[in-house]
Amino acid sequence: MAGQRKEPSPEEKAALQEWAQELKEGPEKTQGEGPVLVKIRAMDPHDQKLALRLHQIIQEVAPDLVPRLWYGMPAYSWKGKVLLFFQDAHKFRSRYATLGFSDKAHLDEGSMWPTSYALKDLGEAEEMEIRRLILKALGKETS
Repeated sequence: MAGQRKEPSPEEKAALQEWAQELKEGPEKTQGEGPVLVKIRAMDPHDQKLALRLHQIIQEVAPDLVPRLWYGMPAYSWKGKVLLFFQDAHKFRSRYATLGFSDKAHLDEGSMWPTSYALKDLGEAEEMEIRRLILKALGKETS
């Protein structure tokens, strides 16, 4: 029925619990490469491979982004705000991993633009596009 709230899924509830725990633990335990790499190493091998490669790309393209956990996912902050994140496929029982950007990302194009991207594999073309998207998200897009 219209207007009724949908009950959060068990996966959504777990993500909210992870977020609450992150707030409780504070930045010293949830920010930095260490906590992010621990989270990545706990992923399914395929997602782990994607997340590690994405982490490397982000460090190369935007070393000023701060790795952190966000709702139990690897994320990267700019000026204290999450700019982008990686959601492994198993997080919400999806058939693919997701690279997502927050509303802080400068991805605007007209009246409508994508803010998340399905990731099944990372080849050279995908890596180039991710590099471009990160620069654009930071307002540093080069033509």
